[in-house]
Amino acid sequence: MLCGAPHNRKGIEGLAALAQDQLRQKPAGGAVFAFRGRRGDRLKLLYWDGQGFCLYYKVLERGRFPWPAGGDGAVRLTSAQLAMLWEGIDWRRPDWGVPPARVG
Repeated sequence: MLCGAPHNRKGIEGLAALAQDQLRQKPAGGAVFAFRGRRGDRLKLLYWDGQGFCLYYKVLERGRFPWPAGGDGAVRLTSAQLAMLWEGIDWRRPDWGVPPARVG
């Protein structure tokens, strides 16, 4: 689930509170919550693994993480879309490249 840009200083407790209070979701309910920084080059993923929260953090050296415009503050992604987001690929319009013109 994608969430709007929080203050980049929030840790696990602050992000879990955002998921619960603003999104009305159970932070420990099995969903992965993605939070992007305002500049778009930082991404945090919050996940409950059954024993505790895991927080993954990635900063792109170049470019920005693709993000939907506006909306109600949350978007649901498939696991494939989340993997593309983490890699910095535009999950809304993936470009799989041109197939080979000739094989062999």
